[in-house]
Amino acid sequence: MPPAPRPRRSYDQYCAAARALDAVGDRWTLLIVRELLVGPRRYTDLHADLPGVSTDVLASRLKDMERDGLTTRRRLPPPSAAYVYELTGRGRELLPVLRALATWGTPALQERAPTDAVRAHWFALPLLRALAGLGAAGVVEVRLGEGEFHVRVGEAGESYGDGPAPVEPDARVVMDAETCVAVSGGVLTVGEGVRAGRVELSGDGVLAKALRAS
Repeated sequence: MPPAPRPRRSYDQYCAAARALDAVGDRWTLLIVRELLVGPRRYTDLHADLPGVSTDVLASRLKDMERDGLTTRRRLPPPSAAYVYELTGRGRELLPVLRALATWGTPALQERAPTDAVRAHWFALPLLRALAGLGAAGVVEVRLGEGEFHVRVGEAGESYGDGPAPVEPDARVVMDAETCVAVSGGVLTVGEGVRAGRVELSGDGVLAKALRAS
């Protein structure tokens, strides 16, 4: 049986930043949000993509997040009997927070330790900023050696997901993780990567042309 949510811990400060940290400042909470921004996830999927978290801690954090109005839990319709966790509107509002953290943290990705776990969709957050700055809307499917993910940019908002795009993408990009970090950090544009032979780009629409010209 899942553990009951812990009593809310608080900084007891009448400050917006402190109130925010009351809800999301615990270890693992924002990384759970990162995973749920992909879309609804089963508990087993979350545990697989959060290497290092114990089952007890993950269950406890999910209970806390549900209590705080960041997530909901629902049962999938038949024939599946699984439950999935998903973000509420309040939880999805954390996307720009995580994007800002990822942008700030990108310089720390210059060296990868042998013990570092990696998932392809973890590169989506820092990449969003680079793609959003192009001023063109659409879906980009990105393939790395570690796997595939997709991002959506434009007036309808930003989002990302694991695996191939669910619709025909406006552009497809193939590169290695090192190049993706360089693009995300503003060291290299997609267009420069294409011209240097580090990026493969396909697509003929407005977004693909903007990427090619960057």
